[in-house]
Amino acid sequence: MTNFIPIFPLSIVVYPGEKLNLHIFEPRYRQLVEDCHKEGKPFGIPSVLNNGVSESGTLVKITEIVKVHEDGKMDIRTEGIKVFTVLEIIKSIPDKLFSGAIVYYPENNEIRNILMMRKVVAKIRELHRLLNVTKDFIKPDEELSSYDIAHHAGLSLEEEYELLGLLFETQRLEYIRRHLNKVLPMVGGIENLKEKIKLNGHFNELKGFNFDM
Repeated sequence: MTNFIPIFPLSIVVYPGEKLNLHIFEPRYRQLVEDCHKEGKPFGIPSVLNNGVSESGTLVKITEIVKVHEDGKMDIRTEGIKVFTVLEIIKSIPDKLFSGAIVYYPENNEIRNILMMRKVVAKIRELHRLLNVTKDFIKPDEELSSYDIAHHAGLSLEEEYELLGLLFETQRLEYIRRHLNKVLPMVGGIENLKEKIKLNGHFNELKGFNFDM
């Protein structure tokens, strides 16, 4: 299924189900928000990478216009709906300041793998412990999806975008798991190094090697 949607390219990756707050200040995107809110229509947020609009993004709906400032700037709440692929960007739309795109909505398998999720979440919590980060996922572990945890696994923007292009839940969880398996030893090594530096210069009770053993 193809569709025409207005687009708001941003240097972030938005996932289905994600709640995103936006401060809208550019006139073209203020017009986009006003039009979409008035007509009850969603808009697309394709990711901007390497100074260009990428081919994948997420359709979002406006859930609330929180505030309209005196100068016309707006604070809004949005929520991700589904992933799209850009077929063609329409840079100029008659009587509009914003651009649009013809997009395709690929089939996206979101069937949960609870056992795999528990293992991945345990690794994320270990990462957060090492980094002294406190994060509440709000939902019980068995109700989480890869999209709920992706922003909290320490992925780069490029890696978050790669994950957006994976259309099976098990693929996404495996991607996050492999990333954590690579990152955790590095973070753990840094923590050990910090402890060694802290101990330097202190009187430490250390057991000597026993040559008679």
